[in-house]
Amino acid sequence: MNSSSYYCDEQYKSTYPCTPGVANYNYGEAGRALKVDLLNHPEYIEQNATLAFKVAIWRWMTPVKKHQPSAHDVFIGHWKPTKNDTLAKRVPGFGTTMNVLYGDLVCGQDNNEFMNNIISHYFYYLDLMGVGQEEAGPHELLSCSQQVSFNPSSSTSLNG
Repeated sequence: MNSSSYYCDEQYKSTYPCTPGVANYNYGEAGRALKVDLLNHPEYIEQNATLAFKVAIWRWMTPVKKHQPSAHDVFIGHWKPTKNDTLAKRVPGFGTTMNVLYGDLVCGQDNNEFMNNIISHYFYYLDLMGVGQEEAGPHELLSCSQQVSFNPSSSTSLNG
């Protein structure tokens, strides 16, 4: 996320209060898990490559909420969709991995540019590893354009 932007979410205000002049409320949970004050000092991630890697791996391996999969579990096939997931068009595949990581910033918005850029980068890394793009599956599995977000920013969306 852009560290020059201000991210402050009412949902986390009591747990991770927004620090005046500091962006990225979302570092509160990662900082707590890694025992680093990232909420008040998100710049530590820019200044320390090891810490940045730890935060990235923590986000990859940790579900956003209980009873949701981690991006890792979706990506390697350990996640099985529930009836609510199926109704929300969340199916095993790269698209649901994006849904876990980015939610409605990317998903449920038809074929938006941000989502297509992520898919393009995924293809790039598949090519670097010598894995054919056909191994990634059909577009419906790569995309999250029709999926309801696991963590919608709007309370009107279907939740799983």
